[in-house]
Amino acid sequence: MKLIKIILVSLPLYLLSSSLSSSNSNAGTLPMQVSTPTPVLPIKVPNTTKSHYHFLTAIGHMESGNRYDVVNKWGYMGRYQFGKSTLRTLGYKVTRKEFLSNHSLQEEAMNSLLKHNQISLQYYITTYEGKQIWGVNITKSGLLAAAHLAGSGNVKKFFNRGLDFADANGTKMTSYMKQFGGYKLNI
Repeated sequence: MKLIKIILVSLPLYLLSSSLSSSNSNAGTLPMQVSTPTPVLPIKVPNTTKSHYHFLTAIGHMESGNRYDVVNKWGYMGRYQFGKSTLRTLGYKVTRKEFLSNHSLQEEAMNSLLKHNQISLQYYITTYEGKQIWGVNITKSGLLAAAHLAGSGNVKKFFNRGLDFADANGTKMTSYMKQFGGYKLNI
């Protein structure tokens, strides 16, 4: 969490008082300046720019421009560009039309995939989070984003052999690790 300091500024008394007039016995002299202590009060403000919601929005934007109705030329569909085999692996037996028209189902499927990949990659998350491997800072959200792009098996190959998977568009798995690293996920 970020700390924000609130500083109370000392103001001269004459700026605070509207009762000064030329008939005052102190006319012609500056009024006495009274200062108050300047306390510094820390306020805890949560960093919400790297939340679970923002992670999903960022991934959705990268995958489809956050459009639920998109199907790309390889048949990947929805906001998060799911393939039919991934949906089947997660236990979803739906038609393309059903999937594309159901936003809640797409969000549920994405959260299921994140949980699935977290279980598959738990050893790597626990062992390497906060470390730099092959020039990449490792975070849980970065690994789960990479697994979304490339599958958890390819993430494991990155750790074990240094292989960097790229999808049909040429997007490298490590770019997802970097771009989507550091989010606080609620899984």
